[in-house]
Amino acid sequence: MNRPFKLVDVFGTDPFTGNPLAVIAGAEDLTTEEMQRITRWLNLSETTFLLPPTRSEADYRVRIFTLSHELPFAGHPTLGTCHAWLEAGGVPRRSGVIVQECGAGLVEIRQGGETLAFAAPPLIRAGEPREADIVRAAQVLRIDRAMITAAQWVDNGPGWLAVLLPSAEAVLAVEPARHHPERIDIGLVGPHAPESETAFELRAIFSGQDGALIEDPVTGSLNASVGQWLFASGRARGAYVAAQGTRLGRMGRVQVSQDASGQVWVGGRTRTMFSGQ
Repeated sequence: MNRPFKLVDVFGTDPFTGNPLAVIAGAEDLTTEEMQRITRWLNLSETTFLLPPTRSEADYRVRIFTLSHELPFAGHPTLGTCHAWLEAGGVPRRSGVIVQECGAGLVEIRQGGETLAFAAPPLIRAGEPREADIVRAAQVLRIDRAMITAAQWVDNGPGWLAVLLPSAEAVLAVEPARHHPERIDIGLVGPHAPESETAFELRAIFSGQDGALIEDPVTGSLNASVGQWLFASGRARGAYVAAQGTRLGRMGRVQVSQDASGQVWVGGRTRTMFSGQ
């Protein structure tokens, strides 16, 4: 098995401060089972496989795998895969705009200086969760239910339930359970003080194999859907920068903006850290 391979750092402020992504090109003859096995062996949160597009509007196609299953869409894999495709000589059909084909459909990506930004896809599930769902989230996070000031389904593929806490400090103080028998995808959000470098602090807690709970360093899909919620609810306006990965020793910085048409864009820096075969 001899194919081009890149390890890309996504959303980091400096090298090795973001979320790593493995990108494997030339994956046309790999089966789904082989892709899943490679992903588990690499043991990163996601691994992507570059393929020729099947739709005329797309520049490339990608399949995105976690350690346990395939995802229709994910944020940092979208930016990292686009970075790898461009670095390998990919030329978009439209200058400055790349169109990715994935399980969720077509996703537009913009180039801007040292950053890439994807258009947040429509939500698969939105609206307020049931009280039972909020109580379960509080139990998994091991916090009082009263600390959750608002909650919303913000599912654009991975299944996120976002919970808003009073402050960034409250988000960083959470010590979630290590295991939960049911599948969990929880995003924590808390505002920083107005004078801070970043507007919000995020954390992503989700189920891994065998029910173990994992924290993701920097999560594009969560930032995309949380951004849609924050803009729609008036909690954010125009543009902001979110921090994520702080508790893991990372310095993820995610640029979230809303254009005049209402489209939310999610961007950050991408760097190739290792490449080979």
